[in-house]
Amino acid sequence: MPCPSNETTGKPQVVTAEQEIPNSILHVRAMGIRVAARGSGAGSMVNHSLFVATANPLEHRLLFERFLSERRTSLPDIDVDVESARRLEVYDRIFERFGKERVAVTGMPETYRARHALRDAGLALGIAPQTVDMIAKSFPHIRACDIRSALAELPELKQLAGRAEEYGPLFELAEGLDALVRGYAMHPCGVILSNATLLDRLPVQPTPGGDYPMVQADKEDVEDLGLLKLDVLGVRMQSAMAHAVNEIRRTTGKQLDLDNPDHVDLADEATFEMIRRSDTLGCFQIESLGQMDLVGRLQPRHMQDVIADISLFRPGPVKGGMPARFIAARHGAKPHYPHPDLVPILDDTKGVVIWHEQIIAILARMTGCDRAASDVARRALADPERLPSVETWFKAAATERGYAEHVVDEVWDTVKEFGAYGFCRAHAVAFAVPAVQSAWLKAHHPAALYAGLLEHDPGMWPMRVIVADARRHHVPVLPVDVSRSHPEHRVEATGNGSWGVRLALSTVKGMSEAEAARIAAHQPYTGPQDFWQRARPSRPIAERLIQIGALDAVKGPLTRRDLLLQATELHRHARNRTTADGQLALGDTLVSPEPSGLREMSSRERVSAELDVLSIDVSQHLMEHHHRLLRELGATDAAHLQRLHPGQRVLVAGVRASTQTPPIPSGKRVIFVTLEDGSGLVDLAFFDDSHEQCAHTIFHSGLLLVRGTVEARGPRRTVVGEMVWDLEAVAAARRDHGPQAALDLLGHNTTAPTPAGPGAPKPRVLEDGTAGATLSAWADLQPAGTRSADLRRLGHRSPGSAG
Repeated sequence: MPCPSNETTGKPQVVTAEQEIPNSILHVRAMGIRVAARGSGAGSMVNHSLFVATANPLEHRLLFERFLSERRTSLPDIDVDVESARRLEVYDRIFERFGKERVAVTGMPETYRARHALRDAGLALGIAPQTVDMIAKSFPHIRACDIRSALAELPELKQLAGRAEEYGPLFELAEGLDALVRGYAMHPCGVILSNATLLDRLPVQPTPGGDYPMVQADKEDVEDLGLLKLDVLGVRMQSAMAHAVNEIRRTTGKQLDLDNPDHVDLADEATFEMIRRSDTLGCFQIESLGQMDLVGRLQPRHMQDVIADISLFRPGPVKGGMPARFIAARHGAKPHYPHPDLVPILDDTKGVVIWHEQIIAILARMTGCDRAASDVARRALADPERLPSVETWFKAAATERGYAEHVVDEVWDTVKEFGAYGFCRAHAVAFAVPAVQSAWLKAHHPAALYAGLLEHDPGMWPMRVIVADARRHHVPVLPVDVSRSHPEHRVEATGNGSWGVRLALSTVKGMSEAEAARIAAHQPYTGPQDFWQRARPSRPIAERLIQIGALDAVKGPLTRRDLLLQATELHRHARNRTTADGQLALGDTLVSPEPSGLREMSSRERVSAELDVLSIDVSQHLMEHHHRLLRELGATDAAHLQRLHPGQRVLVAGVRASTQTPPIPSGKRVIFVTLEDGSGLVDLAFFDDSHEQCAHTIFHSGLLLVRGTVEARGPRRTVVGEMVWDLEAVAAARRDHGPQAALDLLGHNTTAPTPAGPGAPKPRVLEDGTAGATLSAWADLQPAGTRSADLRRLGHRSPGSAG
């Protein structure tokens, strides 16, 4: 791209990437794409003035030095969030603006970990793909070199370990692949900008798809080379909110701007009341199990509380006990300040250190250095080799300025514990804005937000959990209908003055974009034959649509089994009798309007078909089939669990929505499970003394029945699990041998919750480790939804199912 000339000297003028980044942001907004700054760049008043960052740094006490200073040797890291669905459009615009000779994407080497190593080694050994898949999914997300150790130590892998000889050298070979590069992919966000052609500086290759030039270096190497990296992150929640806004405009005509304070009040009381109830499923950054627990105890009242909440959910503050101290002070405990000089720095967090910016300000205040130098010291806190010298400097400088020894020691202990794991306040501010925006949408336009969540799947929770949450908020989830569903999830009036969400055609397993568009283009349909002739679905798609009831509105007296029977005949005729343009010849009626006598699918078969085709139980909640059994057993549902007292023993049941083994302060392995039972979510914790009996059932069953003890976590209740059963096995015993057989399987005859009292079991109390500090050898750091139940393995199959 030619450089513009300098009008004064006539010499070529180099336009740097730093100068052009604000223009790039404006270009993105002009494309109608949501964009928001994140990271330390949100603390720059320059970025705010140029509309790169929306939050005013002065209102949130953000420091420019956290982003850029004369003493900083590394280049500024400028991060922006855009809609994930349109991220590549932003890339295209950046390449168009700067030219392909000046821009490239960052590469990312992908190395083998346990699951990929097992898959590739298993297929190389000729093991059946379904067996390889079963083996790989049994393992947590760990390094490949730990495969055999996990096989020997983890209770949930005992059955697999007992059959290890069947798989020959699989586990040994998979371990040998540890950390080897298995591919070179395009980095999910890194874009390199240069003021001269990149081809003169480093090797570039096409991306795997061939769309963009990609540097042959990872992001660390790029930074070492002194190149400016712009992180353009595709955030699915931004896409979900954009979809919600579009649906509000389509259905009501209201033009909503989430970033306009006149449209969206970020201090809205209804929104914060919902957050205080921990009703945050589907809300950005505050929907995880730990965050639901934390917001329930914190009880946020305004934006600053949400900023603090997001920041406290980090290892550094947790290790220093900051969440408990902040929550106590937030609810009336007297704040503690080591010295009056620190009050202006810590008064808005009640004396608790939460952010990098506070560390920078403390170091500057107590040592007398400038904030640029204190940021250099803050960065050194993460380096064990440099930490002693920083301690020596801090204590000497602070003592010289007259601070008492006990004050210096107390402050240093806090700074040392926090420094390596802290959080940037500017980053928290950037996250808190979309967090509250998404909560505002849930409070005021729930149907639109649920449509966005289902369309773009932010990934924290399985789609069926989102659907169940919509039902609890009185938002009907309408089934797939060939005459009313579109390729995307849409808001639809339900006829009683409320709004529901119509499931998309794209939800159907195997549905291509072209086929969904063709079905939508010819709506509505008058009957099954009309649908076949004009939509021309493939046979597998037609059968799946029939199974889930997508043709129920036009099938007349026919049953779904009748249509499945006739689908084969229709497609046989379609192959043999087509016109020159490929259309099915009209004339003969190929679909008989008379029922064949085949019975209709039962409710259980319908739900099974929905789980197989959509992975969502639409017509009724999966747990409804077990309500009678659970009443007989005396189980408590999520809605009533909140009324129980700590120490009570209880039975709970539900669909496994998530399973996590995050780091906790003790360093031990705790399995956290969330069940979803239709009335809400049940949080469970299984400590290591229960793993021998429980772990295999937890990880290998989709429906769980759990006995445990109630524990209070703020307004929420957690159950500390003692024993777990596969609910399907208990239901089978009840069906085959009667109610007493189910009770006998559980090993007791009475199951009513045990009242809390002097004789009640002492509750097992979780350590206050919201985000954890110590990593167990088998901790699994994947997001919550990655280990939800595979409900297609429940054992039911509807007649005619492709599975």
